[in-house]
Amino acid sequence: MSSENGKKKFCSNCGKEIDPNAAICVNCGVAIEKPTKAKKTTITENNIPEEYRPITMWGYFGYQILFALPLVGLILILVFSFGGTKNKNLRNFARSYFCVYIIALIVVVIVAICAGLFAASATRSYYY
Repeated sequence: MSSENGKKKFCSNCGKEIDPNAAICVNCGVAIEKPTKAKKTTITENNIPEEYRPITMWGYFGYQILFALPLVGLILILVFSFGGTKNKNLRNFARSYFCVYIIALIVVVIVAICAGLFAASATRSYYY
């Protein structure tokens, strides 16, 4: 008992092997669903869902400028990163920008600590 493509068919209910042309399983009596072929759909700019719509080049440029603003940019990055938009492309862009902010903050803290240690060691008096 093998199907047209050489593979055996099994009942989705009881798991027993069935005839590829059977309408019902002879073991448990459940109706066998025939596999349907998926429709081929062509994706164009007009039928892309809003949540997957790509950001234009000018959109990226505008968000770069907007996110670069000191306080407003950080607030908007947080809003867009954590659910302020349905567009996944904008959300991922804001999340990546947020990661850059975190890395920059870590670098600034490390540089500040090193500069503080250098300044402390340079001003230490070696004479008692």
